[in-house]
Amino acid sequence: MTPTPFTEQEIQQLRAETRGTSQVTHFNNAGASLPTNVVVETMVNYLQEEATFGGYETELKYKTELDNTYDLIARLINADTDEVAIVENASAGWGLAFNGITFNKGDVIITCEMEYVSNLIGFLNVQKTYGVELKVIPNDEHGNFPLQALEAAISPQTKLIAVTQTASSAGGMIPVVAIGKIARKHNILYLVDACQSIGQIPVDVREIDCDMLAVTGRKYLRAPRGTGFLYVRKAVQDKLKLLLLDGFCTQWITESDFKMRDDARRFELHEKNRALTLGLSKAVEYALNLGVDRIWQRIQLLSASMRRKLAAIDGITVHDTGSQQCGIVTFSVAGIESTHVKTELATQHINVSVGLAKSTLIYMNKHSLNTIVRASVHYYNTDEEIEILCKALTTIAAE
Repeated sequence: MTPTPFTEQEIQQLRAETRGTSQVTHFNNAGASLPTNVVVETMVNYLQEEATFGGYETELKYKTELDNTYDLIARLINADTDEVAIVENASAGWGLAFNGITFNKGDVIITCEMEYVSNLIGFLNVQKTYGVELKVIPNDEHGNFPLQALEAAISPQTKLIAVTQTASSAGGMIPVVAIGKIARKHNILYLVDACQSIGQIPVDVREIDCDMLAVTGRKYLRAPRGTGFLYVRKAVQDKLKLLLLDGFCTQWITESDFKMRDDARRFELHEKNRALTLGLSKAVEYALNLGVDRIWQRIQLLSASMRRKLAAIDGITVHDTGSQQCGIVTFSVAGIESTHVKTELATQHINVSVGLAKSTLIYMNKHSLNTIVRASVHYYNTDEEIEILCKALTTIAAE
């Protein structure tokens, strides 16, 4: 069923509930979205209560709300609550999952050209340490991930398929559902980096059929910085080593033995910022109330409009390829460094970011790109803001 589009009145209400929209034109949602007022107020109020009544006492008061965060996340990604761990960010979650796998010499990891720098470092580390082989499946000439090439690359030595659904420095997307079918057919562990996906794209871990999925809060989910979560399929949890242990990870402990928890919270440590956890909870709840399918519909409309308008400006090259594209729009201005473009836009209170080669190294090297300008839209952005960006870029390109 086609989602119901946002009305103009709804968009204005959503902007009113996001105080930052009155101060900046924010196209850096792939870096960190503007949080809603309720997320900020929730965190501030919690911190004030901690300061007034004590940290442990305030945590006890809000125990139900804190625990409900896991339920909300589970609803968001169609998981069971005991398959969710709250972590600091996607890199932390991805690292806990990836480094929990036991690798041996001769094992093979298959990945895509869109992998993020942190993940690539992880691959190179086990390559150096254990003699693991890394196979990269490049996108085809149209920017699409070739599923037949993935199928052909699989061997009895393949230990893991690990892909990033939406790259840091490109607008194309990896077909994680189709890859999941291949991984399951061959009984291969499957790890998905959904750092840029959650909050803009409907993500269903049952449909993807992944074993592990890592997420950050600050990007399209509009949660605080320093928040994220990790999904680990129940059947896989006992197969992953734990990198850090404390009393929270255990069901029981004696002087001579201990037993781990029987849920994904075994991947957490006890001490974390409870105010941030509540902020994450409110952000997830906000997205669920709006409907991620509606969010995704609007983001696709806005990003397609932005690409068309940018491509019409002399001197600007839009770099995004692939049959399905997301809210991340990447481009360059002929003869002008991306950092200069970003700085000039910032003087007009327009926020974009610069994608560095190292962020998506394989993809950037393949296309001989050192840097790109990244303008990432969210549902609270408007056509008028896109016009403001394009007008400013027209002037910069003519310099």
